[in-house]
Amino acid sequence: MIDAIIPVWKPVDWTSFDVVKKIRAQIKPAKVGHTGTLDPFAEGILVLCTGKNTKRVEEFMDKEKEYIAKIQLGVETETLDSTGKIEKSANIPRLSEELIKGVLNRFIGDILQEPPMYSALKVNGQPLYKYARKGIDVKREKRIVNINDITLIQFTQDSITIKVACGRGTYIRSLAKDIATELNTVGHLVKLVRTRIGEFDENNCIEVKDFPKWLSARA
Repeated sequence: MIDAIIPVWKPVDWTSFDVVKKIRAQIKPAKVGHTGTLDPFAEGILVLCTGKNTKRVEEFMDKEKEYIAKIQLGVETETLDSTGKIEKSANIPRLSEELIKGVLNRFIGDILQEPPMYSALKVNGQPLYKYARKGIDVKREKRIVNINDITLIQFTQDSITIKVACGRGTYIRSLAKDIATELNTVGHLVKLVRTRIGEFDENNCIEVKDFPKWLSARA
């Protein structure tokens, strides 16, 4: 039985469950759980808890997470990311570093956030994305989430790239939409990288393909 905390780098186009399934197949019959879903279009740190350490999943879900996110302005998609159909378009006002930083500062602290329709959050026992795929828009209660810090990395006249440090339950796609709204336009995520969960970052995680090597080193 393997009782471990394994920080894995999830590749783009993999679901979080794809990673769990790949690792689980190599350590049967040990249980494997992850500490926070990462969207298929995104990449980055996914912390896995195996064996007896599956009891620590909640502990790691409560740790601070850090993301690098690129927001495309002027266009909003149904999924709020690059995988969805375009739903809205709008003009983009002239951007400046001062303007963008002023907007980003409004989101630091406890904020109210509406979960996106394309998410795994359950309403009446069904994930929201199942309603969304049927064209059903479900009323979602806004929830308090915590944004510890937002840093502007770079911007063009139709995109901004930010670094976000946040608490549990934060949807970066919803944050991107709300930031675009505050900039008097619309927007969606075109890139998302989770660079850290608690003490785990890209310097102390492993790639999925390297797991057998990691496993043999523990033997």
